[in-house]
Amino acid sequence: MKLSTRSEYACLALIDLARHRDEGFISAAIVAERQEIPRQYLEQILLILKRAGYVRSRRGTGGGYRLAKDPSAISMAEVIRLLDGALAPVESVSRYFYEPTPISRSPALLEVFGAIRDFVSEKMESTTFADLAAE
Repeated sequence: MKLSTRSEYACLALIDLARHRDEGFISAAIVAERQEIPRQYLEQILLILKRAGYVRSRRGTGGGYRLAKDPSAISMAEVIRLLDGALAPVESVSRYFYEPTPISRSPALLEVFGAIRDFVSEKMESTTFADLAAE
């Protein structure tokens, strides 16, 4: 599994919104500046997160973005899956995005890649944005 820049920026934005949750709606420009994310790119990411129900937005004075859920209810895994798809290193061991691959012919390889998938998945499923914002 390799994270895209889009997923990395989404994680940084969600951490920022979690850390500043009690400040209300925060403009994309402020998040972009604090996290050093290109503003237009961040706005595209925030739109995806909004459509998926992770953030809410408000227009006008005092507008911006804020988390739609408690940060402890948002796992890294669900955000990464939303933006990048499978957490598994190959599709033939993916639980949600299964596709046959050449390694499907080798039970030993399937076992190794399945163990990798399990480790990555468990770590990301058990890590929330509340955890990440606290660090």
